Amino acid sequence: MAWLYLAEDLDEALRPGDVTQVRGAEAKHMGVARMRVGERVQLGNGRGFVVDGELAALERDLAVVNIVGVRRVPEPKPLVTVVQALAKGGRDELAVQVATELGAAAFVPWQAKRSVSRWDQKAEKGRERWAAVAREASKQSLSAWVPEVAPLHTTASVAGLAAHGPLLVLDPLGDVSLRDALGEDPASGGVGLTLVVGPEGGIDDSEFAVFEAAGARRVHLGAAVLRTSSAAPAAIAAILALSGSWDSRLRSGTES
Repeated sequence: MAWLYLAEDLDEALRPGDVTQVRGAEAKHMGVARMRVGERVQLGNGRGFVVDGELAALERDLAVVNIVGVRRVPEPKPLVTVVQALAKGGRDELAVQVATELGAAAFVPWQAKRSVSRWDQKAEKGRERWAAVAREASKQSLSAWVPEVAPLHTTASVAGLAAHGPLLVLDPLGDVSLRDALGEDPASGGVGLTLVVGPEGGIDDSEFAVFEAAGARRVHLGAAVLRTSSAAPAAIAAILALSGSWDSRLRSGTES
C-alpha cells in the first residue's frame, strides 16, 4: 500500500541526486512494511515538502534514501478548520481521521455542554492522541500537510474563532444550506473557514446563542441527521466538490 513517511526534520535543501536518512519509528515501519532496497518511497515533513526517493539501505531503525525528485505542495484551499466536540466511543477520533484524509487543515477539540466524554485533567494527552490520529491519517492518505491540533477549547474560545473567518455551525435545523453559506466561490481569496460539529446530544441553545452573537451561521447538510463522527467529513467533501478543489489536491505540487 502507498504510504508517505514523515520526517519533520527533512532538509528542504535536498535535490535529486542527494542522499538522506530516516531514523526511528518511520524507518522501523518501513521494515514492518517489508520494503526492499530499490523500492520507491515518499518522504514528507508535514509542511508541504515532499521527497520522492529510492530505498538504498534499511536497518532496524535507519533507512537510507536516494533522492529522485522533490516537490513543494501548496496548502489545500480552502483552509478548513474543524471544531469537533468531544464524543464517546472514539467517535471524535474517527472524525479526525476521516476529515484529515479529506484535507482538513486543523482541528480544535471542544468541550461542549452535552459532551459525554470529558478530558478534564487529561487535556494535553487528549490533544496528543488526536494529533497522532491526524499524523497517521496524513501518511495513509499521502497528504503533504499534517493538520495542527489546538488545545482544548471552551464555547467562548470557539466563538472567538469567528474573528479569523467564517464560522459555520453544522445544525440539522439550520436555516441556510452549506452551499448558500459558502457563496458562489468557496475558495475565493484563500480565506479559511471553521466548521463547528456538536456532540452526540447536539449543541445546546445557550451555545448556539454564543456562536451567533459572534457572527456564526447555522448551516445544514440536507435532510439527513449525521452522527458527530461523519458530519465534518461530509461537509468537507461537499466543500471540496463545490470549490472545485477535489482533483489532485493531495499530490500536486511544484517539482524541483
